[in-house]
Amino acid sequence: MPKCLPVIAIILALFCSGCGQRETPVEQANREQILLRANGTEPSALDPHLVTGVTEHNILVALLEGLVRPDPKTLKPLPGVAERWDISDDGRVYTFHLRDDAKWSNDDPVTAADFAFAYERILSPRLAAEYASLLYPMVNAEAFNTGKLTDFSQVGVKAIDERTLEITLNEATPYFLSLLTHYTWFPVHPPTILAHGAIDQRESRWTRPGNFVGNGPFTLEEWRVHDRIETKKNPLYWGRDDILLNGVHFLPFSNLNAEERAFRSEQIHISYAIPTHKIPPYQAAEDDALRISPYLGTYYYGFNTEKAPLDDARVRRALSLAIDREGITENITKAGQIPASHFTPPDTAGYTAEATMSLDLQANIAEAQRLLAEAGYPNGEGLRELELLYNTSESHKAIAEAIQYFWQTHLGVRVKLINQDWKVYLINRREGNFDIVRAGWIGDYNDPSTFLDLMSSWSGTNSSRWKNDDYDALIRQAAKASNPEERLALFQQAEAILMAEMPVAPIYFYVSAYLVNPAVQGWYPNILDQHPFQGIYLDPDAE
Repeated sequence: MPKCLPVIAIILALFCSGCGQRETPVEQANREQILLRANGTEPSALDPHLVTGVTEHNILVALLEGLVRPDPKTLKPLPGVAERWDISDDGRVYTFHLRDDAKWSNDDPVTAADFAFAYERILSPRLAAEYASLLYPMVNAEAFNTGKLTDFSQVGVKAIDERTLEITLNEATPYFLSLLTHYTWFPVHPPTILAHGAIDQRESRWTRPGNFVGNGPFTLEEWRVHDRIETKKNPLYWGRDDILLNGVHFLPFSNLNAEERAFRSEQIHISYAIPTHKIPPYQAAEDDALRISPYLGTYYYGFNTEKAPLDDARVRRALSLAIDREGITENITKAGQIPASHFTPPDTAGYTAEATMSLDLQANIAEAQRLLAEAGYPNGEGLRELELLYNTSESHKAIAEAIQYFWQTHLGVRVKLINQDWKVYLINRREGNFDIVRAGWIGDYNDPSTFLDLMSSWSGTNSSRWKNDDYDALIRQAAKASNPEERLALFQQAEAILMAEMPVAPIYFYVSAYLVNPAVQGWYPNILDQHPFQGIYLDPDAE
């Protein structure tokens, strides 16, 4: 018997070692300094010239970096690949001086020619980049993108030498440096692009793990579709000393309840959002994990103005007026969202729209019924069933069902709801395969132009396909206006046309509402909900 004791002791020790509490993914990630971030839906792509969503933005800022980057707290433009820049006296010519130690993840130097190549690529007509219009402040960018000009050397970007890039603008653009923090202005690695196709080829495998060459703080290590995207700290990044994380894992969730459970069970550090019915319990418990802050964005429905009966502004206005916005924010979203009586969020860089829609529901319903009858559809009679397209989300579904009820009850309008996953939804939205489409617009920078330019006829993200010559003229005049007061007055006139024509129905202004584990340090709230990775780290002892 005594000889057996050591063996029994070993067996018992092994058995008991499995009886203790297992380390959670968050606890393991804290040790390894790996941030586990829920990131909404599966990204549509990782090509900075083809994507349009916040989901993709969160990943791309880890993998790529532009000439400037935003301050983590204030979003003020800070030096990125460009260590400094000069601005001409008239505010039109920017000369960027690139860092000597800026490198691609394959050890190639990041050059001025790489930026010029990237801008030629996104502006190439055949690429059909929806966000190409963000480069239109640059001389001849619009002409090249629309095919009116075929010689790219006439576009306002020039590689003076390997480390010097010159950008010439049509007019002085006060928000230009902030605009450069958007991924549409990021460089791409020319040899990698060309190794997998032509410069203007949409379908390409250059963004796959093993192929992707970036210049950001992290490298792409693995992409398991509908599971996770794993990144690893880039040892060649010029600012690697400010990157305290060893990696970031981005996890998609299509179900917010599952995402919230994953947060509570320490599967993730940060949620992308939170189910609306879960917000009150977190607030009641005064749980510091819940973060709610202002967010520069508008949740809206877009009407396909190329399809009858939505080509009639009276029908569009009637549908918009019949929406109970206060009911939606009080009973569905529940996080302090503001009912939207206009399109541009209030106090966007000092601008608040004067042309507003009343939130008096009963008066609005009466006017909506009058407009619909005037358009030839009294009580909805003779109006075909409309199709409302939205992407998968419990919140989008709840809002769509509520609005479907409003339209049926108040106007007699029948609506069929169509739910699609993010990638399919984006394709159909881009191709106009809808009557009405759910959409949201988050400001790319803090200026009214980021919202009002969206509805210009040349905007690739104008999914309503609305065109108004007077509106376009005002937006172009505002782009040229050097006097700030004159510029804001032009925006007021443009928004008045937008609210009269109603190609979109603004529903509410966003707030950001999500959950953050106390271990996450260096994560600051800001109006664009952007969180550069410089200075972020994990402290397992934080409370």
